[in-house]
Amino acid sequence: MNKPVIDVIIPAYNEEQSIGLVLAEMPPGLVREVIVCNNASTDRTAAVARRGGATVVDQPRKGYGSACLKGMEYLLQKPANEQPGLIVFLDGDYSDYPDEMPALIRPIVEEGYDLVIGSRTLGGRQRGAMMPQQLFGNWLATNLIKLFYGYQFTDLGPFRAIRFDKLLELDMQDKDFGWTVEMQVKAAKKKYKCMEVPARYRKRVGRSKVSGTIRGTVLAGYKILWTIFKLL
Repeated sequence: MNKPVIDVIIPAYNEEQSIGLVLAEMPPGLVREVIVCNNASTDRTAAVARRGGATVVDQPRKGYGSACLKGMEYLLQKPANEQPGLIVFLDGDYSDYPDEMPALIRPIVEEGYDLVIGSRTLGGRQRGAMMPQQLFGNWLATNLIKLFYGYQFTDLGPFRAIRFDKLLELDMQDKDFGWTVEMQVKAAKKKYKCMEVPARYRKRVGRSKVSGTIRGTVLAGYKILWTIFKLL
């Protein structure tokens, strides 16, 4: 595979304090365009992102998947010869390490993989970066994927790279907490060539909108499990 055009999609909801840090750590010369999907933020997320050099698209409907889908919609509006070959997803809360992007995309560019997950389980996690319920949820979900779909993942982490044509084939639908697991389950069903690479993970800037609340944790856990069984 020749070196593809690489674009980045970052869903962001009230990440005014962190989004500038994320953009500042993008590997120079690697990425064509960074699309920050402003997901009904009530702070200055959009303004800070624009100042950091990102393209900002607004998605008023709240939801992680909604924001990611809006970013894809923006890219699909480009002429076919200007669409990317590869998409990287990462969070806007500064928990991922953008400078690890070369290692994330290398298996796709050099070895023909379709989907690469940055695994926080395999990488070095800062103490307290993931809550106990997140660790248990990851363990349960990835073991269910192995049981039902025959693919071995260790994480549902947000930091991931995928060929754009393969992403479109997945016909992604989830608009909130099930986005990452939907991608992995559908990739497994289609027998995509998938792998994981170790990814460091640090405490996010600010409070998590999902694992930081009991309601968010319960809803996310339910949606992840429902998605795994729904796609059987």
